[in-house]
Amino acid sequence: MDSENTSSRRVFVTGFFDLLNSGQVSFLKEAARYGDLYVGVGSDSTFRELKGRQPVCSEQERLYMVKAVRYVKDAFINSGSGILDFLAELDRLQPDILVVNYDGGNDLKRQACAERGIKYLSIGTDTAEPILREAPIPRSKLPYRIDIAGTWIDQPYVSEHGAGWAITASIEPTYEFMERGGMSTSTRNAAKKIWPIELPAYNEEMLARMLFCFENDPENEGHVSGAQDAIGICISGLSRHYYDGHYWPERIETVHDEDVLSWLEGHVCVVPMFPRRPGCSVVEGKDITPEKVRDLTEAAARCWDAILAKDLPAFAEAFRDSFEAQTAMFPAMMQPGVQEHIDRVRPHALAWKMLGAGGGGNLLLVVETIPEFAIPVRIRRRD
Repeated sequence: MDSENTSSRRVFVTGFFDLLNSGQVSFLKEAARYGDLYVGVGSDSTFRELKGRQPVCSEQERLYMVKAVRYVKDAFINSGSGILDFLAELDRLQPDILVVNYDGGNDLKRQACAERGIKYLSIGTDTAEPILREAPIPRSKLPYRIDIAGTWIDQPYVSEHGAGWAITASIEPTYEFMERGGMSTSTRNAAKKIWPIELPAYNEEMLARMLFCFENDPENEGHVSGAQDAIGICISGLSRHYYDGHYWPERIETVHDEDVLSWLEGHVCVVPMFPRRPGCSVVEGKDITPEKVRDLTEAAARCWDAILAKDLPAFAEAFRDSFEAQTAMFPAMMQPGVQEHIDRVRPHALAWKMLGAGGGGNLLLVVETIPEFAIPVRIRRRD
C-alpha cells in the first residue's frame, strides 16, 4: 500500500455477503486499509438470477450485518442486476478504488473501472499486493464446457437416425455458473470427486473417458450423461466429436489455433436466465426423425467450417439453425420464461441458443461485440 493519506480516498466493494463469516469480515478489514470503505450489497433478485436459489438471509438482513462491521463506513443495496449490478452506485459514489477478492474479480469489472478512471485492485491473488494473512480457500480450477452446435447427437437414440458432429469448447472457470444451467455442472461435480482442484497433466481424451465412465456407473440404470459433457470439460480448446449410434464418439478433432480461439472468444458470450426447474423433463414430447437429425448435423458441420473461416454471418446462421433443429426435436427445451429471456437479448445478438439440454439455465449468444450485461468466456488453452 502506498504512503498516500488514505482518509481522503473512497474504497468500494460489492458482494452478497450471505451468512456473513470471518473470511468476509477479514476481506472488509483489509479493503478498509485503502480508505473509507463503502459496500454495495447485491439484492435478493440479483442473487436469485445469478445463483439460481434464494439467499439464506434477506437483502435487509445482509445489509444490516454489513453495516454493523466496524470497518464499513456505509453500505447500501445495489440497484442494478446481473454481475455488474453496482454500476449506478459506482457512478454515484465515484470511488477511488474498487477492491475485489481473489475469486470475485473479472474482466467486466476491470473494464468498468478503466472506463471511469477508478483503480481496480484484486487482493489475495498472485497479481496483487498480498495483503491477506490467511491462506485462501482453494477454488476448483476445473473447466466448464459450452456446447456450440450439434449437441443431442451424442445420445444414441438420436444418432441412430443419422450420424454427425457435436461441437464443444472447454472454458476456464472465470465465473461461478449456476447449477442446472446447461454448463455441465453435474459432470463437473463428478469430476471434483476425482480431481478436486484441477485436471491432471495427462492425455486429455483418456481423462474424458475416465470421467464419462465414472459418472455413468454401469450399475446405475436410467439416463446416461452424454459424452459431450466429459469431452467438453476435459479436452482443451475447441472440439468436435462424431457420433454414430454409440455413447462414445468414433473420432474427436480439436482446434488450438490461437487466432481461431481468440476470434471465437470475441463473438460468443453467456447470459444467465434461471435454473432448469425441478421435475422439468426436456425429453417429454420429443419428436426425432431422420430429417430433423439431418438438419442438426448439417448445421453443426456448417458451424464448424464457419468458425475455422472466422466467418461471423455464416457462424451465426449455422448456430441459429442448430438450435432450431434441437428445439424441433425437443420442444420441451422451451420451458415457460425462456422465450422472454430470448426476446430480451435479441436486439444485442446475431444468434442464440440454450446451453445444454435447455429448459432454462444459460443462453449462449453469438454477437458482433460482447454487450456489457453478458459474461465473456475464456477458452482453455492446451498446457
